[in-house]
Amino acid sequence: MVWSLVRRFDQPQKYKPFISRCVVQGNLEIGSLREVDVKSGLPATTSTERLELLDDDEHILSIRIIGGDHRLKNYSSIISLHPEIIEGRPGTLVIESFVVDVPEGNTKDETCYFVEALIKCNLKSLADVSEGLAVQDRTEPIDL
Repeated sequence: MVWSLVRRFDQPQKYKPFISRCVVQGNLEIGSLREVDVKSGLPATTSTERLELLDDDEHILSIRIIGGDHRLKNYSSIISLHPEIIEGRPGTLVIESFVVDVPEGNTKDETCYFVEALIKCNLKSLADVSEGLAVQDRTEPIDL
């Protein structure tokens, strides 16, 4: 369930609350580009991102930001999903790591704090959306 949301390079707004719109150029394959519109409240309005890796077997997604009107220069991230038992129940551990240049006028700590806050918000939203979909699945009538 979680992977079905994360793997959708063409629909990050399904769980990323700061994205209002996404348009993908071409097919969904390595090297595909997406133009993302960012909701107000962040110091950006657009981002151009490239799909670097999409591994459905290992549940790994990697993207690189290649343009836009923001300060995340040379940003790339890798998201990996891992089945886990969490509080005695099956769940999914989602790990996101990133690399980014420190913008002029900021410190490494400030840059990391900003990016980590965005990631935490995205992962919290991913958990909320996934759990909502899981509950919805469990409440659907079963046809016998």
